[in-house]
Amino acid sequence: METVAHAIRAALLTGDPRAKCFSARDVARRWKAGGLAFEFDVPMPDEPARPDQPELLAPKEMPKRGKFGSERGKLALWHSLAHIEFVAIDLALDMAGRFGCEMGEEFVSDFLYVAADEAMHFALLARKLEKHGSHYGALPAHAGLWQSAHETRHDVAARLAIVPMVLEARGLDVTPATLERVRAAGDEHGAKILARILDDEIRHVGFGTKHFLRRAESSGEIPEIMWKSLVRQHFKGSVKPPFNDSARLAAGLSRDFYEVVAN
Repeated sequence: METVAHAIRAALLTGDPRAKCFSARDVARRWKAGGLAFEFDVPMPDEPARPDQPELLAPKEMPKRGKFGSERGKLALWHSLAHIEFVAIDLALDMAGRFGCEMGEEFVSDFLYVAADEAMHFALLARKLEKHGSHYGALPAHAGLWQSAHETRHDVAARLAIVPMVLEARGLDVTPATLERVRAAGDEHGAKILARILDDEIRHVGFGTKHFLRRAESSGEIPEIMWKSLVRQHFKGSVKPPFNDSARLAAGLSRDFYEVVAN
């Protein structure tokens, strides 16, 4: 029987976007069906495979999106969101493959579920781009999204603190305003995509929070203090308002965490 680590590594090393989506969902399906052994016999790659396009740029080199009302602005928004979801596939796969051995089968199940969700999100956004006469890779994209994963590759608590509980939680804050802007422009189809993503991301942040709490408690640490320390060590940006308190609370992320580091 193939091991779950081997299957995850193969998905991470798949560069073509459509093939990566299929691979991520296939790994999740086979794991759920009991078709992969809970063994970690191969290491995860330091970097996942990427397609030749989009061109990846440093944040300061990224071109301005333009106003959403323009066709250029719409394409830039959907392309940016597609890129976030594409990288999120790898973030979830790497979480399961890199830390699953020490964290257990439920942890693997949760993050393979996330990977399958992110693959579905990317597919929705890629089709949205195609309806606008474009495609994923047509525009440059942010190069820094994998950096947080790479910098926390030796510490599951740090990875949980930064990726689900900071980066994905920030998505809970900003998506509602984006959704309303899209709806106000008359794009109900786009609004439905964003509503689906928002609902799923609440669950994803919830998985991260759940496993972070367990890790803190098993280490005898106070979760909020541990999280604050890890964020200050490993997150280069700032955790700042406005916050979507209701969505964060639904994910188990109370203000006791993020108020202490908000700037």
